Amino acid sequence: MSQTSTPVLSVVAAVLNEAENIRPVCVEMAAALDALPDWEVVFVDDGSSDATVAALLAARDVLPRLRVVSHDRRCGKSAALRTGIEAARGTWIATIDGDGQDDPREIPPMLALALAAGNASPGPLVVGVRLKRNDTLSRRFATRFANGLRRRLLRDGCPDTGAPMKLFRREDFLRLPQFEGVHRFLPALFQHYGSALICKPVNHRARLHGSSKYTNLNRAIVGVRDMMGVIWLQSRTKIPGPLTER
Repeated sequence: MSQTSTPVLSVVAAVLNEAENIRPVCVEMAAALDALPDWEVVFVDDGSSDATVAALLAARDVLPRLRVVSHDRRCGKSAALRTGIEAARGTWIATIDGDGQDDPREIPPMLALALAAGNASPGPLVVGVRLKRNDTLSRRFATRFANGLRRRLLRDGCPDTGAPMKLFRREDFLRLPQFEGVHRFLPALFQHYGSALICKPVNHRARLHGSSKYTNLNRAIVGVRDMMGVIWLQSRTKIPGPLTER
């Protein structure tokens, strides 16, 4: 694939201090994406203090289509994802976590669902819904509570609004407002901008190595504040229907 080509798909992952997980995740990605016609993988290192960048560069022997972008300091997951999506060349973007909990084999069927929607503009948002979470009891409870609250207040119709695995058109994402935490509210925001929502059950696994960078309390406090901001954005953002040019 040439550096100037436009791949069908860019897989984007934001990572922070995930050195031990990089190689096995990249091996899985290479196998899972091999049958797709044209793709790339963009990892964004969000200011890691371990050997994450070195591990990413070394993983190119198993994943030659890997591109590595680095922040000079920690900016947060949403900022890192946007960095990766802006750097990506693909028409479609798939987001995935870099800790091994998400299964890359889910990406091709998610892309197939999006392509089956045809040439609708904007394109759909496909969300990988984790039906069976492989997390601690406290983490599962916190996630269930947060998803329920978001679904009730935002009325987005998505049972797993904070799911890491999502697939959408790059140009549709770049229309959205940017703020830290936006990745947890994509179903509500995409639908507000006219995208159809497609929910697909996906496999979810235990983290390979290390621990989460966020506590349940941190997620709860920040999440409630961000949700109030999303409700405000929805009330203040007016999206026109089909345009008429004369």
